[in-house]
Amino acid sequence: MSYFFEQESVAFKACVESLKKENKKVAVIGHVRPDGDCIGSTVAMVRILRNQGIDAVGVNNDEAPANLKFLLGDTPFYLASEFTIDDHICVTVDSADYKRVGASLNAMFPEVFLNVDHHISNKQYAKNDLIIGSASATAEVIMGIVLDLGWKIDPTTAQALYVGIATDTGQFRFPSTTKDTFEMVKALCDFGAKPAEAANELYENDSFARIQLIQLFLASLEMECDGRVCFGLLTDSMYQESGAGIDDADGLVDYARSIQGVEVGVLLEERNGALKGSLRAKDPKYRVDQIAQAFGGGGHACAAGLNVDSKDIEAFKPQILAKIKEQFALLKK
Repeated sequence: MSYFFEQESVAFKACVESLKKENKKVAVIGHVRPDGDCIGSTVAMVRILRNQGIDAVGVNNDEAPANLKFLLGDTPFYLASEFTIDDHICVTVDSADYKRVGASLNAMFPEVFLNVDHHISNKQYAKNDLIIGSASATAEVIMGIVLDLGWKIDPTTAQALYVGIATDTGQFRFPSTTKDTFEMVKALCDFGAKPAEAANELYENDSFARIQLIQLFLASLEMECDGRVCFGLLTDSMYQESGAGIDDADGLVDYARSIQGVEVGVLLEERNGALKGSLRAKDPKYRVDQIAQAFGGGGHACAAGLNVDSKDIEAFKPQILAKIKEQFALLKK
């Protein structure tokens, strides 16, 4: 009897059996600029596959952020620049669009064997797609499958999955958090996850440079749509002034959303001559994933992102604001 995801669990087990039968080596790949769910899901997937007798390693275009490196443990994890394909086949986690893993890995792996994700905007680009849009995190998808199959996991795997769920639910604050989420977290604690240690690594180790970046970001906040939308900016000069790195921007968009009366928070960030946008909504009815899709991005109903070639934040801001206003207007109909 299935506990969480019956069809997906059966399909995942079939994929594992196929990999074992054909003696395949696996590279588990996540999206560029990996976050907690990406790193947690990558680590967990590698360790789960290895526990099933499959030679699996993690690979990413970028290094794990400093506050997430504690999750790696003894898990084999490589940068794309230092990885040799050596007959590995590709499994992706937490990547709604295969382009999100980066051009070098796209070229290295033109085909994807298995795609495990929770983004409702997932493009289903693999031979086998296991997408559960109702799940709070890709780590929740993986944990549900683990429980359905009755498999055991070690404490390192449990901690990785816990962090994936905790970060993608905003520490269990977001609407995607459900009763099932807490049941899985309880099971993860039984397997050895330590929430207090995870919280200390994630939220009690900010650098002074990040604090200075937060100060500059907060000073940039502007209200739109009668206080229903809040924009914040991160410019190249802010990074230079604070001495912060791009990892230090993680989570800053939540400050914009957290303001009383704000329904949608937006972060626009200059990066490498282009712009990155992050959108967060308090209610899934605002479907910020659809707003992001208008600019080639995607994500969740309450959390989405996009990248555009524009080099001018002030020129792009009216464009995304217009799409947000369109979404607000649709809800009135």
